[in-house]
Order: sequence, then C-alpha cells, then structure tokens
Amino acid sequence: MINTCVMLLFCVVTVLPAFSAQHVAVHPRPGFDSPDQEIIRQIVDMERQSKEASLRRDSDFSLRILADDYVAITPLGQVTTKQETISARRSGQLRYEAMNITDMVVRVYGDTAVVTARADVKGHQLGEDFSGPYRYTRVWIRRSGQWQIVSYQATVTQ
Repeated sequence: MINTCVMLLFCVVTVLPAFSAQHVAVHPRPGFDSPDQEIIRQIVDMERQSKEASLRRDSDFSLRILADDYVAITPLGQVTTKQETISARRSGQLRYEAMNITDMVVRVYGDTAVVTARADVKGHQLGEDFSGPYRYTRVWIRRSGQWQIVSYQATVTQ
C-alpha cells in the first residue's frame, strides 16, 4: 500500500511543483545572456502552473505538459510513464493539501532546461499520509517551440 502511494505521489509530483520566483537561483554558464533569462522565466511560470494544476487535480495540464516519451523515477526506483501519471491524477484518490518548493535552481542548455529543487509536500493517497521533504530533478525540452517535461527523478530526504 505504501509503495503504491509513493509511486502515485511521484506520478503527480512530476507535474505539480510550484516555484515562487523568490526561491529561484540561477547558475549561469559562461555566456549567460538575456535569452536564457527569458527561458528561465518561462520554466518558472510553467512550474507555478503545475502546482496550481496539481492542487486542483487537473489531469488536462499533465496531458499537455508531459512529453509522450516522458519517464519518472520514484524514490523507490519505480519507472512511471506519462499515461500512468495522468491516470493517477484522474483517479481523484490523490489529494495535496500543501506544497512548498525551495532551493530551486534552473540551468539552461539551448533547448533543454534542468530544474533541481526541494519540495515539502503534505497530502494523502488512499488515506495514507505521504507528507515530507523530497529533492528532485526535472528535465524540460523545447520541441516545436513548446516546452515539455521529458524526465523526472525524486529522492526522499530528511
């Protein structure tokens, strides 16, 4: 039961972080320029939208933002696909009460953006509490002018 809860948690966590701009740390590469700053702004805004969608259990957002070849790796090492993530959100059995994202870093590499952050979440899946701190990495790519999530990995922290 707990393994299922953790797996479903991270199916949804994949598209739910809410990043406040005041928590964004940018680590520029040599040659960091204003187009990178615009990309960072776009990624931070999409992360904010993801949080709002998760709190509302909006599966349509996941359908739009996750790439067809999306994969997530949960803290238990389970691989989760786009369809599994959408199904978990649609079930309505997963409920988030609160999310706080801190220590976010966005790195831009052309049409790829890598986000790392800490997420403190409070919620329940099938009556089981999955609240706690996590660290994660999310990879965004730009395809045909649209940003999509292609990969996500989360680790439970203390």
